[in-house]
Amino acid sequence: MRMKTWMPVSLLLLLNAPLALAEPAKAKPDDKTVWIAIGTDAIAPMQETFAAEGWSVPTALSQQEHAGVFQVRESQLSRLALMMHEKFDRCAGFITYETREEALASLTPATPKATQKAVSYTLTNAATVNTLMGALSAANIRTTIAELSAFSTRSQNSDGGVNAAALILGKWRGYATSAGRTDVTVAYRTHTGWRQPSVILTIPGTTLPNEVVVVGGHLDSISSTSAAPGADDDASGIATFTEVIRVAMAHDFRPQRTVKFMAYAAEETGLRGSREIALEHKNNTNISVVGVMQLDMTNYKHTNATSDVGIVTDYTNASQNQFLRDLITTYVGVRYTNTSCGYGCSDHASWHNQGFAASIPFEGTVSQKNPNIHTPRDTLANSDSTAAHALKFSKIAAAYVAELAKGTAQ
Repeated sequence: MRMKTWMPVSLLLLLNAPLALAEPAKAKPDDKTVWIAIGTDAIAPMQETFAAEGWSVPTALSQQEHAGVFQVRESQLSRLALMMHEKFDRCAGFITYETREEALASLTPATPKATQKAVSYTLTNAATVNTLMGALSAANIRTTIAELSAFSTRSQNSDGGVNAAALILGKWRGYATSAGRTDVTVAYRTHTGWRQPSVILTIPGTTLPNEVVVVGGHLDSISSTSAAPGADDDASGIATFTEVIRVAMAHDFRPQRTVKFMAYAAEETGLRGSREIALEHKNNTNISVVGVMQLDMTNYKHTNATSDVGIVTDYTNASQNQFLRDLITTYVGVRYTNTSCGYGCSDHASWHNQGFAASIPFEGTVSQKNPNIHTPRDTLANSDSTAAHALKFSKIAAAYVAELAKGTAQ
């Protein structure tokens, strides 16, 4: 299936445009056929769930020891995602593909071949790191979490999902416009399979514009009922790096490498938005993505936690993970530990699977994650109502951008 092309939104052209004019079309897509790769332990529960719903029970098109491929309908993905959370406590836990061929090929992946340019992880830009970190505000993070979690749901085909994207587009555009940064662009990245677009802000590099640093999180939410505030999962991640954008614009951050901040659509139904975007970047021979950071859930700290940050060690890059540890030790000064998901638990896996160096600093260990996610209880009040915990991750993200992209700030 041919994907729609990028829709760049010039700050100059949009300066006086009503926000509604920037929204993508809201036509409801057909309930199309998609293909999923899912772990073998989840196959029988998936089939039982489909039978209970009165749906045709899918059979494997191909199955290996670790996973199988199945053909399903797009409308069934949300129920499948909820089953994975209810039975396995997994976020998504499967990957959705637009073609049968892609899904079948995923069953026999080699170790992802590195596609990014080799990069040296050095800490030589303390002045810029400290300038950005010193201006970050937990109150601003809290405000963005509250705004996003005010939507009853941000699911990929809902009005809330579309309007949340418009809210983020407007907020990011406003920061750049207020700073007079006409070099910075904001874009919807539309998707043919669902209504919600991804949103991307790009700060062009001054001397290495073809080398790209990515910081992202997912914009959608999901719940077993119509109420899916998703305050921690993942309004918190979006809000965490939105504050980095605000500070970068206010302090005229000029990176040497291009920096892209991405709010991905449709993570909850199989990493769909980030998979398309990562594949598109891999196929673009004019650029080289040198590093990716994912922020998915940053504002809940378990009462028994002994560390502030969990460095996820699977579906991630070991060298870049050590870079994160160095950044935390040198600049942030909070406790960290290693943790693992056991599967591709967020959008970092989309980049990892395409051969890019990806990392995800998590709000704690995976075993101590927020118990309220994917329910109406995932509210700001049930995480950190001050967003002080999320602020730690804003500092990590600011340090990551300043040291990996280098550059200056005022």
